[in-house]
Amino acid sequence: MEDSYQLKLAIAGPDGLQITLTGNWKVRHALPESAPLEDWLDSHPGTKQISFDSTAMSGWDSALLTFLVRVTAIAAKNTIQVDQSGLPDGVQKLLHLASAVPERGDARRTAGKVSFLARIGNQGMAVAGTATEALAFLGEAALSLARLLRGKAQFRWSDLLLTLQQTGAQALGIVALISFLVGIILAYIGAAQLVNFGATMYVADLVGIGMARAMGAMMTGIIMAGRTGAAFAAQLGTMQVNEEIDALETLGISAMDFLVLPRMLALILMMPLLTLYADLFGILGGLFVSVTTFDIGIIEYLHRTQEAVNIRHVMVGLTEASVYGVLVAVAGCYQGIKCGRSSSAVGAAATSAVVSGILLIVIATAFLTVIFNVLGI
Repeated sequence: MEDSYQLKLAIAGPDGLQITLTGNWKVRHALPESAPLEDWLDSHPGTKQISFDSTAMSGWDSALLTFLVRVTAIAAKNTIQVDQSGLPDGVQKLLHLASAVPERGDARRTAGKVSFLARIGNQGMAVAGTATEALAFLGEAALSLARLLRGKAQFRWSDLLLTLQQTGAQALGIVALISFLVGIILAYIGAAQLVNFGATMYVADLVGIGMARAMGAMMTGIIMAGRTGAAFAAQLGTMQVNEEIDALETLGISAMDFLVLPRMLALILMMPLLTLYADLFGILGGLFVSVTTFDIGIIEYLHRTQEAVNIRHVMVGLTEASVYGVLVAVAGCYQGIKCGRSSSAVGAAATSAVVSGILLIVIATAFLTVIFNVLGI
């Protein structure tokens, strides 16, 4: 087993100190205390130079460097010159690197405690900045739509057709399943109350109007926010990471026209159709419960639905669906365009797109419901 380090202090000349280093200076051995060196300097106030002798040293690693940095700091504190010529060449180079870039005076300063009001102010400013950016993005999207109507948008119809397939036909399965289950839920909840009044037949009215006016559009919007909004954010975020969006801008191609516009148009066009599809399966879910649980005939259920649901209810649902399509598309594309340039940023953008899309849908549902009630629609 290798011997541990040895340290010897000796007078070198009239005003010098020589530190003799012997043995094995490695991290497996505890480093010496700096107290003996400080005591030496206190007892020899005329010391002006510290030198080293490492000829008998058998090995070294970062342990020796740590000790030498400490010695250098003590020497600087006492205004003593350090002669490193007696040290190995590698040690001298590492010490030179360590002292080449001194530590900033405030590098270890901890951040002061921020007051509660300051935190609220910072959060408010952050929210205001995000809202401003989102409104600016929405304005750019509206301008892009205007350019499309004038025939001046940098736009490929093939991209729109592909996005229509991805957001429409490929979403039919999940929309049908969720809407059918929502219809079942509405039927059971309504029947649990209506049965007390002997009005179980009106389950058809409740399910039909509920799906046509609100639930069909809202559930479809939430599904598209989780499915399509996240996909838009991930696609555009990946393009941002790969600098493809920067390449488009360099070529003079508007990212709003080329990337955002087809996705926004696809959702605006497909959301009403998907909502009609969802309404149908929600009504079928209510029909399933009514026939199998409450002994309501198929013809009776469909007749009550036809009488309860009119074109006004359907148009309200389709209007809401178009609004939800814009919100989901804008939320997904905004998070993708504003994405950072790392893989974790892409994941965060997809998550934010889903959360913001669903939040916007719920807020829009509340506003539209109030507006339609005030207008008597």
